[in-house]
Amino acid sequence: MQARLIGIIGCALTAGVVAACSIDSTQAEAVADKPRKTSASYALRQGESVMLAPGTHLKLERINDSRCRQGAVCVWAGYISYTFMLTSPRGTRNFVLAENMPNAKPAITQDGLTFALEKLEPPEPPAVDAPPPDYRVSLRVTIARIAQTARPPTRQATSS
Repeated sequence: MQARLIGIIGCALTAGVVAACSIDSTQAEAVADKPRKTSASYALRQGESVMLAPGTHLKLERINDSRCRQGAVCVWAGYISYTFMLTSPRGTRNFVLAENMPNAKPAITQDGLTFALEKLEPPEPPAVDAPPPDYRVSLRVTIARIAQTARPPTRQATSS
């Protein structure tokens, strides 16, 4: 049901890590030729969690739906927001994702991973008298690009 984000993050990010993972040169060439998975989508309900990599878990802590219910008269449209808890070797962090909420964004980068909202089920707010729906939010988790260190320009030797 849920796709795994990365097979092994530590060994898949760069070809230089291959030597540290004790893979012989034949295996290293085979690994280098395979495309690396850098993102995956997850669908979570409130309270559910997923393992993104060994030691890294993401939990959907809370869904807050203040959107105007169908059949109601509202002064403002409202919004829906999602509070997540990311637990990794770097510690635990909470963050909120939302499309139309002030001071929130539909995507954020934490601990080298970018989290972006994809879709909500059900997409419309419930009717005025309906019980709260069984929400399910889909998000894409992507390895953030690692900034490459700029090298100083090389000087060419001049002959005099």
